[in-house]
Amino acid sequence: MNQVEIIEQNIAKLDEASFAELRNWFIEFDHARWEKKIEADSNAGKLDFLIHAAIGEHQAGKTREL
Repeated sequence: MNQVEIIEQNIAKLDEASFAELRNWFIEFDHARWEKKIEADSNAGKLDFLIHAAIGEHQAGKTREL
């Protein structure tokens, strides 16, 4: 049995309150990992294409003031 299967079995045994606590923790944990990934990608220039695309659309008159 691999680690994921063991974790799945243990999660299935949790009562409602513990499951809710785990779910909330996991959501926050997942968001933090995602933010770190986005920050690393941004610092590495991997998202620069989005900036260039937005600037290009603005210069082409395809944007409007909010």
